[in-house]
Amino acid sequence: MKNSPKYIFVTGGVSSSLGKGIISASLGKLLKSKGLVVTIQKFDPYINVDPGTLNPYEHGECYVTSDGAETDLDLGHYERFLGIKTSRNNNTTTGQIYQTVINQERKGDFLGKTVQVIPHITNEIKSRIKSLENEKKYDVIITELGGTVGDIESYPFIEAVRQFRWEIGEQNSLVIHLTLLPYLSAAAEIKTKPTQHSVKKLMESGLNADIIVCRTEHRLTSDLRKKIALFCNVDVKSVIESIDAKTIYDVPLLMLEEKLDKVVLKKLKIKSKTKADLSSWKKFVYNLKNPKNEVSIGLIGKYVELQDSYKSILESFIHAGSVNSVKVNVNPIHSESINKTNVKSLMSNLDGVLVAPGFGDRGIEGKIISIEYARVNDIPFLGICLGMQMAVIEYARNVIGLKNANSTEMDYHTKHPVISLMEDQVNVEKKGGTMRLGSWKCEISKGTLTHDIYKKNVIKERHRHRYELNFNYIESLTKSGMVLCGKNPETDLVEIIELPNHSWFIGVQFHPEYQSTVDKPHPLFKSFIKAATNKKRTYGRK
Repeated sequence: MKNSPKYIFVTGGVSSSLGKGIISASLGKLLKSKGLVVTIQKFDPYINVDPGTLNPYEHGECYVTSDGAETDLDLGHYERFLGIKTSRNNNTTTGQIYQTVINQERKGDFLGKTVQVIPHITNEIKSRIKSLENEKKYDVIITELGGTVGDIESYPFIEAVRQFRWEIGEQNSLVIHLTLLPYLSAAAEIKTKPTQHSVKKLMESGLNADIIVCRTEHRLTSDLRKKIALFCNVDVKSVIESIDAKTIYDVPLLMLEEKLDKVVLKKLKIKSKTKADLSSWKKFVYNLKNPKNEVSIGLIGKYVELQDSYKSILESFIHAGSVNSVKVNVNPIHSESINKTNVKSLMSNLDGVLVAPGFGDRGIEGKIISIEYARVNDIPFLGICLGMQMAVIEYARNVIGLKNANSTEMDYHTKHPVISLMEDQVNVEKKGGTMRLGSWKCEISKGTLTHDIYKKNVIKERHRHRYELNFNYIESLTKSGMVLCGKNPETDLVEIIELPNHSWFIGVQFHPEYQSTVDKPHPLFKSFIKAATNKKRTYGRK
């Protein structure tokens, strides 16, 4: 009989956006470094089935897993920190829970019983909590509960966790409560009262916090730790300081200093023979903080006001910067603000340009103008998804001479639809979860820059799109000098384009940012940052 995994539940109190995902990922990293098999799942309390239809301004980036699930951006943190692959089982929403239960009710699975939050909704939540046990043998499964304790939408999840802990035995699980300790500058004092009330609210729901992680701007004194321990019913060693860090990649090292991993292992009665080895992580952080050079990259996008909209891209820059010993200064430029009059002033000081993914026609012309500037002025360029499609449109207009070439997404009646709707998307009416999603193969042509970068003939990358390069324009594009160097072996869908007469110009239909991790920075981002560094040296910029 196999041993069941131990469960860790991470809740949040006082305020949202305290970093439960980073704490969960950091703890997972520490436990994994001790030789344990660890995974993390996220429960989101919103009623949307998934974040795929959410505006990036509302929820930030939609993160896509290898199996094609549109998930919360915290799954990106899990993968980047732990170097694991998550799946649709790692993210559950209230919408999914209710959809499943209602479908069961419609089928008559409940045999005429009145369907209620308890036990039907909570039973489905508990089923989702245990779903990862079927994937592989895990030692520890960390479950992050989205939202803040006290929110009305969080109650079913809290109740389900209470029931679950009672069923598996409380010695097989623990609750970590992340909370905020505000600092009142007028009194020059850290206040613990909000934390006390948050823990009390959690206890009223039937859960006791076993460990309290305190977000703070200032160091915790011994007296403060004792006070929190006394009022929140935990031992002093279980009061963990989480001081504001310069980078999220400091957090695992800070949690190691606080002995969070040792406290967790002791409470769960897990014996680890391996000492935590974070040497490669420390090297990464050292390179990140001690760069030998720096570059300026223009991030051309439609959602640049909210940093989380391009979270994986920004983190990929950090990974690539560290491995190149380069500080990557990202200059967000709203594509709607770009025109032919100001493009030079906006982009002349850039060492590289990345045109980001997106949907819809807003800001499209600004993207095309910026791509033309990068192409003509030999600035290293990376286009991702929509960014690649805009590069094709720019080339068709300004090199081939196809006036007003466009995508049918932007102009359904365009005379030259160089980008068009994929055939299997023509009859799709529902928007949620119906795009080309997940990991797909791509064959790369030998003798190309992209092949030199990947050093592979076949790669697998994650996708999220409905539109593709129109097969009818392949001949005119290739004859004029564009190299279509990556194609899907089954559908011939063009995945990668590059310009050989340019220092570094690549567009990809997929999302390389989803596969960049601390341990394995994505090769495209590594090469792009290296090219940007070389560009800066060539022009002698300081």
